[in-house]
Amino acid sequence: MADSRPIGIFDSGVGGLTVARAVLDLLPQEPIVYLGDGARFPYGPRPLGEIRRFAVEIAEELVRRDVKMIVVACNSVEVAAISEVTDAAGVPVIGVIDPGVRAAVRATRNGRIGMIGTEATVRSGAYERAVAATGARVELFTRACPAFVEHVERGDTSSEELLALAHGYLEPLRAAGVDTLILGCTHYPLLSGLISYVMGDGVVLVSSAEETAKDVYARLLREGLLRDDPEPPTHEWLTTGDPEAFRRLVRRFLGPDVHDVRVAQAIPVGGGAWS
Repeated sequence: MADSRPIGIFDSGVGGLTVARAVLDLLPQEPIVYLGDGARFPYGPRPLGEIRRFAVEIAEELVRRDVKMIVVACNSVEVAAISEVTDAAGVPVIGVIDPGVRAAVRATRNGRIGMIGTEATVRSGAYERAVAATGARVELFTRACPAFVEHVERGDTSSEELLALAHGYLEPLRAAGVDTLILGCTHYPLLSGLISYVMGDGVVLVSSAEETAKDVYARLLREGLLRDDPEPPTHEWLTTGDPEAFRRLVRRFLGPDVHDVRVAQAIPVGGGAWS
């Protein structure tokens, strides 16, 4: 049976918009409620317990908005709190790590895969475990690139400062001879051009966004939750931070074909009731 409730997607900021874009492309009939926790960004350097608390608060807020599924579009949250989010949600929950790993294992030719992410993601060992679970005979080389996220949140995707930063972060992976690089933070696909330039020809960049969207479709289909309505859906874009700054980034990163971008401000539990 058809289900017209929205899909909930959340991230620490705007990085999860890469996943939202992929879901919009694959499932244009589905409404989305997106929540970016800009007021408490970044998550990567925070203690895992704090990330868990934030993630459960957001999951509970999305459930109050009657979502039929939650997509955890933040690697740091997935490594810290996927079980807690699943317990709090009571609806299907999809992450981004396994889809990205599957795509990388398919793409590599020399069996040497790189992964860049936040400190929390790299420290967790989650990608090592996900790669091991595939049974593939590959080597994984990881590198934390925390400042990438801050540049994206400022709308900087191409400055000289960022290029110099990328050379410093990525040189060890170039030296390791990786031929496939997992963008292990949903902010990083917004830097794909710069990262590809630094890594050089022949290195395949893997974003989990498209693979995650395929998982979303498969789960909705399997559970009879796809929307069946000829009317175009209405999307909701929420931020705990500055709504005008968020609006500009939503328009920029979702592309000119996404119209009627309506942004509301959500207030975290620590600052009072959610709006």
